[in-house]
Amino acid sequence: MTDISNVLAKADENLTSSLDRLFELVRIKSISTDPAFKAECRKAAEWLTASLSSIGFDASVRDTAGHPMVVAHHAAATADAPHVLFYGHYDVQPVDPLNLWENDPFEPAIKDLGNDRKVITGRGTSDDKGQLMTFVEACRAYKEIHGSLPIRVTILFEGEEESGSPSLKPFLEANAGELKAEFALVCDTSMWDRETPAIAGALRGLVGEEVVITAADRDLHSGLFGGAAANPIHILANILAGLHDTTGRVTLDGFYDGVEETPANIKASWETLGRTAEAFLGEVGLSAPSGEKDRSVLELTWARPTAEVNGIIGGYTGDGFKTVIAAQASAKVSFRLVGKQNPAQVREAFRAYVRSKIPADCSVEFHEHGGSPAIQLSYDSPALTKTKNALSDEWPKPAVVIGMGGSIPIVGDFQKMLGMDSLLVGYGLTDDRIHSPNEKYDLQSFHKGIRSWIRIMDALAAK
Repeated sequence: MTDISNVLAKADENLTSSLDRLFELVRIKSISTDPAFKAECRKAAEWLTASLSSIGFDASVRDTAGHPMVVAHHAAATADAPHVLFYGHYDVQPVDPLNLWENDPFEPAIKDLGNDRKVITGRGTSDDKGQLMTFVEACRAYKEIHGSLPIRVTILFEGEEESGSPSLKPFLEANAGELKAEFALVCDTSMWDRETPAIAGALRGLVGEEVVITAADRDLHSGLFGGAAANPIHILANILAGLHDTTGRVTLDGFYDGVEETPANIKASWETLGRTAEAFLGEVGLSAPSGEKDRSVLELTWARPTAEVNGIIGGYTGDGFKTVIAAQASAKVSFRLVGKQNPAQVREAFRAYVRSKIPADCSVEFHEHGGSPAIQLSYDSPALTKTKNALSDEWPKPAVVIGMGGSIPIVGDFQKMLGMDSLLVGYGLTDDRIHSPNEKYDLQSFHKGIRSWIRIMDALAAK
């Protein structure tokens, strides 16, 4: 590792100009979902290309069927340095309802919240313009001091993340050779709190299934047929109730194949975060966790698989009352996956279980609603360890490796299409109001985010 104190000092010295550049980018109304802002999206791509070119990147705007991509490359000081792909997105969500904004969403400003806390206001300040600019400005400071970067960097900025990324997969497929690196850096996540940085080491996968059970060939009068005719709602309710045993475990055959226990040291670090089930569930009016017994709430939401019923339809649901035995009943069921669980295997286990519960004179059909595996970084990955230590050197509290209950599609795409794992490091906070009026990004997140990337790049370059 090199002495980076002068690079960090340069980042501090540049803060005012770094903010000026961020403000220029935020003023561009790059709302990807609204065709009226197509020109603004291209303007943002061109602005980023020019900014990257100004610090020595070979940068270009790449056209797609939708909004353009920005691709940029920079060599490292040494030929054997690691190669990373940094990903971010320049598009933003619509600002409606405009009347709820305290200020013009595309006129960024610094707002003093008191208690030594200042924030940057405006649409995209946190999601994701402020985040991606932390990396760009870190590269700028490093270049201004050393004339080079300690690692080889490829940058990919897209302009459709907020509208489903329709052009991303075709672009990755067409440019896989150019974009593939040793691993990706994704800066579109959050810290644990204002003093504790976080690395997302795991993302749960997903399997979605809709099951439709049919009994009689028409709805039946419950007085004439009740007690004799099969009721698909009863059948469905029995099936759904049987998905879990009394300990909260999922009962499907082979469901836990590929599920590994979280290392003890990682679970111990989660315990230091102080999130209790009572506090977590209390925010939504609940108090007792309902999943697997003897698991912490963070284990349940970050590191354990689930089976959840997301919707049930059957019979008469209108006003009043109708004594009917429905001919058909359906449910939507989702499974969150962890570790090495196989989505296809889980789907087939669910279907086999359902079929085993269907009476001979009834039928069942299934409708698939997507499936993706979990993403799990090795907890002892050298890159993860170096990044964790670098973050801990910058922030008041040591960095934690967390899980994420949901999924980030780009991370799965990088793994499946480019064969790359991703390090997810972001400096957002839960109160940043992303996608909502009055979005903000803490000034500390922006400033220390720049400093953090300087430390991370230097740490990744170390042998």
